[in-house]
Amino acid sequence: MNKKIHDLIGIGVGPFNLSLAVLTEETAEVDAMYFEQEMEFNWHPGMLIEGMDMQTPFLADLVTFANPTSPHTFLNYLHVHNRLYQFYFFNRFTIPREQYNDYCQWVVSNLNHCYFGMRVVDVIDHTEESSPHYEVIVENLVDQTTTSYFSRHIVLGTGSIPNIPKPLQGFPNEDVTHTSRYLYLEDSIKNSKSITVVGSGQSASEVFYDLLKDQKKHGYDLTWFTRSGGFFQKDETSLGKEVFSPEFIDYFHKLSFEGRQESLKTLDSVRNGVDPVMLNKIYEIMYNRSIHADNPSVTIQSSTSVKDINKDTSQSTYQLTCEQWLKQEEFTHSSDKVILATGYKPNLPDWLQRFSEQIIWEDKHLYKVTKDYRLAFKKERHNHIYTLTNLEHSHGSSATNLGLSVLRNQKIINSIAGKSIYPVPQQAVFQQFE
Repeated sequence: MNKKIHDLIGIGVGPFNLSLAVLTEETAEVDAMYFEQEMEFNWHPGMLIEGMDMQTPFLADLVTFANPTSPHTFLNYLHVHNRLYQFYFFNRFTIPREQYNDYCQWVVSNLNHCYFGMRVVDVIDHTEESSPHYEVIVENLVDQTTTSYFSRHIVLGTGSIPNIPKPLQGFPNEDVTHTSRYLYLEDSIKNSKSITVVGSGQSASEVFYDLLKDQKKHGYDLTWFTRSGGFFQKDETSLGKEVFSPEFIDYFHKLSFEGRQESLKTLDSVRNGVDPVMLNKIYEIMYNRSIHADNPSVTIQSSTSVKDINKDTSQSTYQLTCEQWLKQEEFTHSSDKVILATGYKPNLPDWLQRFSEQIIWEDKHLYKVTKDYRLAFKKERHNHIYTLTNLEHSHGSSATNLGLSVLRNQKIINSIAGKSIYPVPQQAVFQQFE
């Protein structure tokens, strides 16, 4: 065979696969390449609101937990950019989200095997041949050519896409939009007469806070509806956060499927909710404005579902059909702009359907994933498809946690290499889970 077969091809270059790219570049044990359809790295650009912080400490960068001496750590990024003293005086454990994005872009510029503007359009299984491998067909979005690349293993890192309930779909993006597009439409949104934020969690709070700060300048009415029973803060206690640990992942993965589904419900306080600092900032603005009675209208209401949206053509506005579900009372709310903080869902590529009959499924939509992040096949194979996408049901609260992305990648690299390239930490927590 005259074609080069790599050890690993990564599909998608978000923070998870970017961390994997760093770790594979820093070892000679795994030959890898990565393809991303976007033209450049940009992490949630529509939500890079000035002054908003990451929800994980700076130690949870792309590589530190595996190799703190790496040249790709966040601290070395600060050193290279002559910002160490500024960060020292900044005196924070968390970092601005804009800076995390800039750090990731800097890391990308230092790597040799991440290719942007390259869309993976298909993956063909050749694992039954004499030289078992996968054929990855890639379209160059600049010149529209397609090329086949070959690899013993695949890592699926296609991330997530906005999750918009069906009754809230089908409206012009400039009027009814997801938080992921907020900054692109900020001027249009703030120049309207009324704005409604729908949803709970950190994204909803950040958009609401940004709108609240500028409300007096623009004079719009502002509303925040959430289905949750209240505007609750996320558990930030040290013991509570120990569920984001290697030990908890191991414990969670050993549970039955039903046990894992039940456990996820009990972890809501650490998985969801709002940073308490953000909730206090919102309250401070509201309190200071309450001194005077001539402020623009603000409505904040929990236990409220938005069940439907309809365009009121006579008023050039939208009518939201809402329900206060505790009282089982419906009402109608009018708004010029609607911002949906309705979260995200896994972005699974179409080509994965080709493997659906061979994969073990835990239920209709959730595939089985091994402890080291391989898709479980009915017939055991030596050439694997690893996944960093759609893991909540198999690995728990760690699924979307940036702080544990390095741990995932350590396990994947060790699995591919067949030895411990990056030793996995043990006894990382004080509590026991079983």
